[in-house]
Amino acid sequence: MADLFDEVKLGALTLPNRVVMAPLTRNRADRRGVPSPLAATYYAQRASAGLIISEGIQPSVAGQGFFATPGLHTEEQIAAWRHVTDAVHTAGGRIHAQLMHAGRISHPDLLRGRPGAPEAGIPLAPSPVRPAGAAKTYDGPKEFVAPRAMTSAELAETVKDFATAAHNALTAGFDGVELHGGSGMLLHQFLAGNSNVRTDAHGGSVPGRIRFVVEVTEAVADAVGADRVGLRISPHNTFNDIDERDAEELYPALVDAVAAVGIAFLHVYETLDRVGTQRLRDRWPTTFILNPHASDRRTPVGAESARAVLRQDAGDLVSFGRLFVSNPDLPRRLRDGLPLTDPDPATFYGGDAHGYVDYPAYPG
Repeated sequence: MADLFDEVKLGALTLPNRVVMAPLTRNRADRRGVPSPLAATYYAQRASAGLIISEGIQPSVAGQGFFATPGLHTEEQIAAWRHVTDAVHTAGGRIHAQLMHAGRISHPDLLRGRPGAPEAGIPLAPSPVRPAGAAKTYDGPKEFVAPRAMTSAELAETVKDFATAAHNALTAGFDGVELHGGSGMLLHQFLAGNSNVRTDAHGGSVPGRIRFVVEVTEAVADAVGADRVGLRISPHNTFNDIDERDAEELYPALVDAVAAVGIAFLHVYETLDRVGTQRLRDRWPTTFILNPHASDRRTPVGAESARAVLRQDAGDLVSFGRLFVSNPDLPRRLRDGLPLTDPDPATFYGGDAHGYVDYPAYPG
C-alpha cells in the first residue's frame, strides 16, 4: 500500500512524495500582473512538496478576475516567473503553473482600458448571465456585472490564449501546467447549466457544455505535451454562483473525454461525499490527485485523513491548501508528527511579507 512519502510518477515527472501544494491565491502581483519578487522565496520555502501547483495565473488580460493576480502573457511576467521556478528547482522542488481564466467572475474596473481587454471592460463568459456576489477589485468589493457571451471567434481566441500561456509557462521554467476547471471560473462556467445557456455547439446538452473544456485541454496538450498537463475540477461546488443539477451525468462524461487526451493528472477538489469522488477515480486512467473534503473547510485535512485517501484508493496524491500557507515544511511535519502552525486568514489576500514568507520551518 502506498504511503504519503513514497515516490510516484506524474506524467513526465517522478515526485519524491505524494504531498501536493494546492493552488492558493495570494494577491501579491503588481498591476501589470508581474509576480512579486517575494514569490520566489514563498514557493522555494515550500519546495519539499512532491509537487507545487501555483496560484491561479491568468492566460490573458481578459482572464483576470481579482486584484493583484499574476499573468503569463507578457515577456515581463515570463521573466519574473523564471526567478520563481529557478528558486524552486534550486531548492529541489517541482512546480506546475495553474492557468485560471475568471470569465464572468471579473469586473470592468479590472479590465477597462487595458490593451487586449474586452470592449468596455465587460467580462466574457459562456452566456450573459450575471452571477450573484461581488468582484474583488483594487477598490474593494464591487457587485458583479452582466457579462457578454463569447462569440465563436472569441472562443477560438481564448483556446489559443490558454495554449500560448502553457507554452509561456514552460519557457518560464515551470514543469507543467494545471487547467483550473472548478470554483466557478470560466471553464466551470461552461460546464454548469445555470451559467451556460448557449444554444450552439458549446451549450445545451452535456456533450455541448463539456466541449470547451475538452478543446482547451487538447490545445494545451498539443502545445506542451499531454504528460505535462493536468485538470482541476470541483464537482457540485456552488462557489461563485454555480448550480450543477446534472453533475452525476456531466462529470463522468467530462472525465472520459479528457482522459482520451492522455493528460498526466486529474485534480479533484472534493465538495460532497467520497462515493462521488470514487466514481470519478475509478474512471480515470492516470494519476489522480485529491483535495479531500472536510465538513468545515477551515479545519485542514491532516496526515491521518490524507493517508486514508491512499488506503481507500481514492487518490494517488493528496493536496493541501491552507496548511501550506503556514507550514512551509509541511511534508516533514506530517511525516514526523510535528506540531502544525495555524494560518492567519487576515493575511491570505494581498499585503506584503507578513503572512506570506515569514512563517518559519519547524526548528531542528
